[in-house]
Amino acid sequence: MTRLNIEQLRSFLEVVRLGGVRRAAQSLNVTQPAVSARIKALETALGVELFDRKGAGLVLTKRGDMLVRYAEQFETLSEQVTAHIIAPEGIERQLRLGVAETVAQSWLPDFVAALHQRFSKVEIEVNVDVSTNLRAGLLDREIDLAILLGPISEASVTNVMLPGFDLAWYVAAETISPPGGDAALIATRPVITYARNTRPHRELKRELFDRVGTQVQVFTSSSLSACFRMVEAGLGVAPLPRALGHDLEKRGLLRVFDPGWLPAPLQFTASYLGDPKSHVVESAGQMALEVAQAHAHSR
Repeated sequence: MTRLNIEQLRSFLEVVRLGGVRRAAQSLNVTQPAVSARIKALETALGVELFDRKGAGLVLTKRGDMLVRYAEQFETLSEQVTAHIIAPEGIERQLRLGVAETVAQSWLPDFVAALHQRFSKVEIEVNVDVSTNLRAGLLDREIDLAILLGPISEASVTNVMLPGFDLAWYVAAETISPPGGDAALIATRPVITYARNTRPHRELKRELFDRVGTQVQVFTSSSLSACFRMVEAGLGVAPLPRALGHDLEKRGLLRVFDPGWLPAPLQFTASYLGDPKSHVVESAGQMALEVAQAHAHSR
C-alpha cells in the first residue's frame, strides 16, 4: 500500500464537510484538479473507492464513511504536533484573514507584523470587505479568521470579543450650524452611515426614526473612507469611529458636534471555525485581541 499523507486526508475531509470538490478547493486554496488528484491518490493508496460517483453529487461509500473518523484523528494529531512540537517560526501554511475596513484602517498593520514575527513562514492573505461578506466567507471556509462586526451566532464559530470603537458625530469643519444649533444638524442634513444589512446601519436608522422622524435622509456606503470623504465634502453628517476621525479633526477638515445622543460603539470580534481545530488560527485570534487592546490603550 502506498503511504498516506495528511494533505490527502485533509482534502478528503474538506470534500466531505463542504459537500463537493469545488468548495473544498476554495477552502484549501488549491485547484479543483489538485483536490481530485489527492482523493484519487488516497483511494489508490487504500485500494478502495471512498465516494459513490454513480449518482448526482458525491456520496460516501461504506469504507469512505469509516475513514472520516480516522481522518479526523489524523487531523487532530497533526494539529497537536503543530501546537506542541513544531517551533512557531517553523510552521508553514497559509492564513487567510478577512478584515472589516474599520480595523484595516487602524490596527491591522500591527496585527500582521505581530503574526509575521511569530509565524515567519506562514503566508498571510488579507481580504478587506464588509462584515456580511466576511461572515459568509468564514462559514464557507474561504476565510480562516474573520475580524468583523460580531459576534457570529453559530455553534460552529468561536468569537473572541475585541475592544470596541467609540463613535462621534462628524460634520465638515466649515459647516454653519442651522437654527437650533448643532443638535439640529441631523434633522437638516443627510446622515451618512454604513452599508445596508449591517448592524450599525439598522441600529442607527431605527434610532434616527425614533428621534428625528421617518423623513430623515440616510446615505449608505460600504466604504468607511468614502463616508469620511462625503462628510468632508459637506454632503452630510455621520457617526464615525473617533479613532479614525481624530487626524481629520486636527487637520481642520472635520469637527465633532453633539446632537444629544450617540450610537453604540462598534463591537468587533475575531471569529473562526472551531472544527477543524487549528493552532495557528486560534493563536491568531488571541493575538488579534492583544493587538486590539494595545491599540485601544494607546488612543
